[in-house]
Amino acid sequence: MRNLPGRRGRTGSGVAPPARDAQVRLDTPPPAFRLVHLPVYVALVFGAIVSATPFLYMLSTSLMNLGETINRQLLPDAPQWGNYVEAWSNASFDLYMRNSIILSVVTILGVLFTSTLAGYAFARIRFPGRNVLFAILLSTLMIPGTVTFIPQFLLVRGDIVPWGNWLDTLPALTIPFFSTAFIIFLFRQFFAEIPDELWDAARLDGAGHLRFLVQVVVPMSRPVLTTGALLTFVNTWNEFLWPLLVTYTPTWRPLGVGLYTFITEAGPETHLLMAGSVITIVPVLIIYFFTQKQFTEGIATSGLKG
Repeated sequence: MRNLPGRRGRTGSGVAPPARDAQVRLDTPPPAFRLVHLPVYVALVFGAIVSATPFLYMLSTSLMNLGETINRQLLPDAPQWGNYVEAWSNASFDLYMRNSIILSVVTILGVLFTSTLAGYAFARIRFPGRNVLFAILLSTLMIPGTVTFIPQFLLVRGDIVPWGNWLDTLPALTIPFFSTAFIIFLFRQFFAEIPDELWDAARLDGAGHLRFLVQVVVPMSRPVLTTGALLTFVNTWNEFLWPLLVTYTPTWRPLGVGLYTFITEAGPETHLLMAGSVITIVPVLIIYFFTQKQFTEGIATSGLKG
């Protein structure tokens, strides 16, 4: 597509895209420290310590032997690094890791596809009942997720719509989560900030909504796409209750359910359970580390920044 004011805006002669504005704000240096800000810093440090305590306890326990966990020691006498190898092999983590990766990738693709279309429609297309539908969509954010488990379970089992029994299959773990109200809201906020001049130029170029979405909106929406993908990945990766409800074999069970292996009839093997938990969260931390800038920029440019 040619002659778009947004592209000229990147060179300074047109309207700058919102991501550029957000980048300028994110690059602004923090204000100088003042004594009046000390209580705020103390509160933040206290909150950080409280937030990190469960993670540090999990890390410490994962390096103990079973006796030390029973005695509730805070630190191991000698780190048991073999706990990670034992946890990986005993719980078939290779299968659960594969399942979690497949479930996360499929769910992310589904969420990005539906959220992009829905967010664009709510932000850029005027149609009867748009505001009412958007208000209904936002109202679903107030409904706890566990409340919808029973109707979702009946749907995937084929009791409401006769499309067959999906229990213990990949569609049962992914399709019900292809549409998320919060991600649609996030995308709608970002798309609404795109200058109208871009749409006017696209119309002069003969483009319709679909071409404008694919060739203009999506390429300049990398921050919000990354944010949506990261939030979906974390939710899917940490899912436990729904996979436990709709699966009865390890074929498609994710890592979260795999941790249940360490709860035996003789009692929980706490040291292996914590080692498995550390293995589970490592991919989340790695992905967040490499996408932190895009994630922050996506939140800042979608109208959710405080």
